[in-house]
Amino acid sequence: MSFDACLSGSRFLAFFDECGDHSLVKINPQLPLFLLCTVIVDRQAYAEHVIPAIGAFKLRYFAHEGINLHSRDIRKAEGPFTILQNAAVRERFMTELTELIAGMPVTVFATAINKNGFVARYGHEARNPYDVALEYSFERVLHFMEAQGEAHLPVIAEARGKQEDDALRASFYNLLSQGTYYNGAERFRKLVCPISFRRKNDNIAGIQLADLCAHPIARQVLRPGEANRAYEVVAPHIYQSGRVNGLKVFPK
Repeated sequence: MSFDACLSGSRFLAFFDECGDHSLVKINPQLPLFLLCTVIVDRQAYAEHVIPAIGAFKLRYFAHEGINLHSRDIRKAEGPFTILQNAAVRERFMTELTELIAGMPVTVFATAINKNGFVARYGHEARNPYDVALEYSFERVLHFMEAQGEAHLPVIAEARGKQEDDALRASFYNLLSQGTYYNGAERFRKLVCPISFRRKNDNIAGIQLADLCAHPIARQVLRPGEANRAYEVVAPHIYQSGRVNGLKVFPK
C-alpha cells in the first residue's frame, strides 16, 4: 500500500484549533492563557455522522451549509450569527448546538498554558507556548494511538499564515522525530502524522468542532467555579484512560 493510500485509509483523523494567542510579551488579562485543542474522530464516523450532522444543523438556521461555526462569532452574535440577537432564536440555537456537540463521536485532548505562571517560572527562557502545548497534547495522543493499535493519523490544523504554519510544521515534525522528555523518539517515530493547514473558508467540520470545544475548556480552566454548560457537554469527550487525562494545565 502506498503512503498516500495508507493515510487516506487511516482509521482516525485529528483536527487542531486554539483559544487565545501564544504571545508572552503582551498577555491579555481577560484571557491569560493559550489553549491547544485536538479532536480525534474515527474516519468513518466523521464521514457518516459528523459532517452530515453539522451540515443539517446549519441548514436549520441558514440558507446554505457554508457558514463556519466560529465560537467567537456565535458568542458575540456577529457576522451570520446576528440572528442570535433574537433571544428566542439564540436559546433554540444554543440548545441544539449543545445537543449536537454532546452527540459527536469524538475524543478531545487539550493543553492550556497559563502564560503568567509560565513566564514567572521560566522568564526569558520560556519556550513558545504553542510548542509546549503541542508536546503535552501529543504525549496523550500517543497514548491513545498506542492503545488503539494505530500509527497513522493525518492532522488538519487551522491555517494562521505562512510563517506561523511553517513554524508549527517544523515544531510538529521535530516532536515526532525527537520525542519528549517523558516519551522517547522511538515511540513517537512509530506515528505517521502528516499535517496540513486549512483556512476557515474551507469549512472543515473537524476544525469547527475543535474550535467549539476549545473555548469552553479555556473558560473552565480560567474560572472553574463558574457555571459552564458548554464545558459540561465537552467534558465527557475528554480522553481519560487510567491516570492519563486528555486535559493538561501547565503550570498549575
